[in-house]
Amino acid sequence: MRDIITEIWQTARRNKLRTSLTGFAVAWGIFMLIVLLGAGNGLINANLQQSSRFLSSSMVVFGGETSKPYQGMKEGRWIRLQTRDIQTTEAGFKKTIDEVGAQYRTSATISLGQQYINPSLCGVYPNHTKIDKVDMMLGRFINNIDIRESRKVIVLSNKQAKELLSAKTDRLQELSPIIGQYVDVGNFAFKVVGVYKENENGRADAFSSYTAIKRIFGANTDDAGRIEFTFHGLATEEANEAFEKEYRQRLNANHQAHPEDESAVWLWNRFTQNLQMQTGIGIIRTALWIVGLFTLLSGIVGVSNIMLITVKERTHEFGIRKAIGAKPWSILRLIIIESVIITTVFGYIGMLLGIFANEYMDATLGHETIDTGLFKATMFVDPTVGLDVCVEATMVMVIAGTIAGLIPAFKASRIRPIEALRAD
Repeated sequence: MRDIITEIWQTARRNKLRTSLTGFAVAWGIFMLIVLLGAGNGLINANLQQSSRFLSSSMVVFGGETSKPYQGMKEGRWIRLQTRDIQTTEAGFKKTIDEVGAQYRTSATISLGQQYINPSLCGVYPNHTKIDKVDMMLGRFINNIDIRESRKVIVLSNKQAKELLSAKTDRLQELSPIIGQYVDVGNFAFKVVGVYKENENGRADAFSSYTAIKRIFGANTDDAGRIEFTFHGLATEEANEAFEKEYRQRLNANHQAHPEDESAVWLWNRFTQNLQMQTGIGIIRTALWIVGLFTLLSGIVGVSNIMLITVKERTHEFGIRKAIGAKPWSILRLIIIESVIITTVFGYIGMLLGIFANEYMDATLGHETIDTGLFKATMFVDPTVGLDVCVEATMVMVIAGTIAGLIPAFKASRIRPIEALRAD
């Protein structure tokens, strides 16, 4: 075996260009497959990270603008959700809706001593932490007693608490003193009852009880803000569409809007959004694999062509070997081992370069965010490929290279010495 490897090395040194082209075809195919899959996984992981922040079986309802005239009123009226819309949601859809809540947003200056911040202040119900998955670090979130008694309590993010306390780090022991303190929200004192972990890609709100914020900042209006609720039993896209149609008609009737006007009330259905995203992810994965496999196939074709040239160039040599007693199997083995070694070595190089490229994407693009105005989104999250995929791609190339070398090797091993010696 040592003699065979030495001979293959000497052959490679004599034919540097041919060996380099063979190796490049192998390495490039694997490199491109790993980079394409890594980039695709980065995009997919970023979308999954954003969607994981929300409960899939939930909806958020917004007021919109009418797009159809109805009962003598023109289109273009702005619709604001009202308290009766919350009551309609609670009473009219008990078979489907589990918990109903609402959001009332306003801007406010929150201060503690000389320190102050200006976040968006959001009055919510307790079910908000389920729908938007708030991760509590200290204390508690808004509860039912806060809603019932309109308590002036507030939940801050860790970065907001850090800024108000002038703390240097986010360690819990340094943030815990803010729990139980009173902060000024405009002209009112609110008690801090909790600290939650701020999402790196989001815009952090300060949360309070819906009833308190509505009473203080919206006492003169019947504006309900946004409605949010969890639901069950809507397992298909068709069932969700039927529910949305009926629900929209009921709310449109409250505002004298056309029953089929889909612009009067906006529904953000996280379930159908999740279904659409899963479909899109499946399409992306399939497209990436198709492109990657065709790239890999181009490498296989390149290896096959070069191996055919290799055997043709060495036909005279094989004739001499057979003339002095070499058996067909020895020639066949020589070509197969040469093909395996070249594809393995250069395939491993392509795999390492592909992994390095993915790590570079993770270190650069993986930390860049885009500000959409409503939230910040990371474009790439962990744009890498599993080691099993890398190894499998390399093995496919090795096996394909072996088969590519086997066909011309079999022909060369069966050629008669006199014919081989006559070959140019």
